[in-house]
Amino acid sequence: MSRRGNCWGNAPQESFFGHFKDEIDMKSCEALEDVKREIKSYMTYYNHYRGQWNLKRMTPVEYIHHLLQVS
Repeated sequence: MSRRGNCWGNAPQESFFGHFKDEIDMKSCEALEDVKREIKSYMTYYNHYRGQWNLKRMTPVEYIHHLLQVS
């Protein structure tokens, strides 16, 4: 929650973790190292390959490069 008490402060993180839980298979992990590998793999996928509607269908990395080129 934000300082004023509205819930919009956590919306981006809640959205990310919602997608994370939907798209990753944690039941196949048997050890902590398996969990770490799954998280790292998903973060690479999310940042470099998964397009975002709010970022003009670009990945976060592509969008950052787009913003830096425009400036």
